[in-house]
Amino acid sequence: MARAAVFTISDSRSAGIAADESGPVAVELLAQMGIETVHRAIVPDERTAIAQTLHAWINRVELIVTAGGTGIAPRDVTPEAVAAIIEKPLPGFGEAMRLRVFDAMPLSIVSRGGAGIAGGTLIVYLPGSPSAVRDGLQVIGPALRHVVKKLSRPGDDCAPDRAAAARRTGQAAEPNSS
Repeated sequence: MARAAVFTISDSRSAGIAADESGPVAVELLAQMGIETVHRAIVPDERTAIAQTLHAWINRVELIVTAGGTGIAPRDVTPEAVAAIIEKPLPGFGEAMRLRVFDAMPLSIVSRGGAGIAGGTLIVYLPGSPSAVRDGLQVIGPALRHVVKKLSRPGDDCAPDRAAAARRTGQAAEPNSS
């Protein structure tokens, strides 16, 4: 079973002023996907604190999910903290999340949520509201499981998957470009 760490990033929640509702939503949805949350924390909106927390868990779990700090307020610094750490950005994750909710919530384009890989860990950074966490994880769930599977088996190549798909459709498989 894949393992995850879930971090809520919020000044008010880290100070105990407000209750964390987003972290538990993430834990619940990950469990439904067959991913066990082995660590939870609440971190203030500070680049150093976010970076230290991420570094502590990279390569210890296959997945890190953060909730909060992806907006445009001066203290929303999660994307910057993550960008300094990730080695492979995965822009499609953020694009898919924003696209999915745009019709119902046009301001979703202001969110700077996204994903990337650091070491052997997928980092997904989501907006902080419980509904955004739920929507985001539901949208990226299939891709998230695929990436986590690949990270847990680094020698595994995608080529067999493409070959199987080609056999089903009767088309030639394209060479692996990864």
